[in-house]
Amino acid sequence: MIEVEVHSSLRDFLKEQGDRNWPHHLTMARLVARALRLGRPALMQTGSSISRYCLSYLTPVLLGDWPVIIVAPPSTQQHLWEIEIPRLQNWLGTNKQVRIGDRWEPQDNLLLTNPESWLRDRINHQRYFPQQIPTIIDRADNLGEWTRKLLTVTLNGSDWDELLRSVPQYAELIRNTRVKLTKSIFAHPQNPYQNYLLSTSESKIIEYLCNLLADKQLLTPIFRQFWQKWQEKPTFGWTSRDRDRGLFTIYLAPAEVGATLKPIWQQQPVVIIGSFLDRDAAAPIYRQQLGLDAEILGLKFAPNRQNDHIQLYLPDRLPMPNTPQFQAVFIEQAVLLVGLSSSIRQPIVLIVEDVPLQAQVGSALAAEFGSRVEVEKTTLADDGILICGWSFWKLHQEQLPTPRLLIIATLPLPSLENPLVASRVAYYKNQRQDWFRMYLLPTALSTIQEAVLPVRESQGIVALLDNRVNFRSYGKTILSALEPCARINYLDPTWFGYLGS
Repeated sequence: MIEVEVHSSLRDFLKEQGDRNWPHHLTMARLVARALRLGRPALMQTGSSISRYCLSYLTPVLLGDWPVIIVAPPSTQQHLWEIEIPRLQNWLGTNKQVRIGDRWEPQDNLLLTNPESWLRDRINHQRYFPQQIPTIIDRADNLGEWTRKLLTVTLNGSDWDELLRSVPQYAELIRNTRVKLTKSIFAHPQNPYQNYLLSTSESKIIEYLCNLLADKQLLTPIFRQFWQKWQEKPTFGWTSRDRDRGLFTIYLAPAEVGATLKPIWQQQPVVIIGSFLDRDAAAPIYRQQLGLDAEILGLKFAPNRQNDHIQLYLPDRLPMPNTPQFQAVFIEQAVLLVGLSSSIRQPIVLIVEDVPLQAQVGSALAAEFGSRVEVEKTTLADDGILICGWSFWKLHQEQLPTPRLLIIATLPLPSLENPLVASRVAYYKNQRQDWFRMYLLPTALSTIQEAVLPVRESQGIVALLDNRVNFRSYGKTILSALEPCARINYLDPTWFGYLGS
């Protein structure tokens, strides 16, 4: 049986390599082999990085006699294509044809493709990927956002120009509409998130123009697509603006993606793999958000308590982030922590979401540590000090050197002051759902777990300076997600002395 062959082959490979210390390889490999053999769906949470767990699904993919599609971001594709697959194929003695592409060809055995191409094909019924081919979706932590981004329709200045050229008989109406929208959108008070929900009056202006031109079948393709999406309630509409050029962009996205994705899961057997998809192994919230059937096999692998623990500094006497005292105390703590780590020849990363605070922390640290300090830069010295927000770290953490010390200013709970977050919360409220449990908390948990992952795998130090984790009801849930860890509420110089020895 293929499961036995996969188990023995991967076991021997791991013994030969001697550097693969993920403890769940053989279990996951057998389960993936079984899922592919039977054509059964499965959902797996690895709690680890792609470079650790990918052998667990590549081995059954390469040993099996089935064709397979692997859906993964370009960076993951390159890692598999350049490193993991050649090395594993050479060991296994297989010569399965592997290709990177945006559609299936008759001669394909194993195709690596990106999420956008695969999702667009499935949602728009393009038939570039045949049905019933077993499909593995890796890095699926971002599957909801990939889908929402793909379904978002955007109108920018060039689209309005094209509409003017296409419908000259309504040029005055189009220009007046654009002027009204410009005045209204630029009247919104400035906010740090650089996005602004469409007001009721702005929505009515857009509806009048689109409805009139749609009745006369005069909408350009992008406006037609926008108008169709507009009528598929519920949706979110928002704008961004360029003050220097006096231009605005309108975005329209679905409130939820589960209904769109649900029919896709019936078209082929899927194995969905991510690091942190849900609090529970069965992933009920994740499955609900993505329209996944309740019958899917759900598995969650725990980090190795011996090899994957972090040292967690969690003081319990700091002011809360929403108090005036927090900024000064955080800067003081940051300078102290970085100073204690001065002998470490590895980067130090500070995740500070508040942009003004980023600047203040940067100035304070630069005064002490000079040119080592960088703010949201992707080039970092071996002993560099990087200050960045959550989204920057999520986007670039795989390309940056692994930090030995990660300092977190505030928990990654989406801010209700962000208009897009507020609109999603309003959607959950309208559905009479627990918006905190369904949206804010799962987002925070997956974000913080993913953020500390490189530090965990190097057994480094995490300093969490948001005191809400000690005093809010959800704090225990967040701390549980950071296990295994050695937790103290005081600074232990031996942590840093050991690192510098």
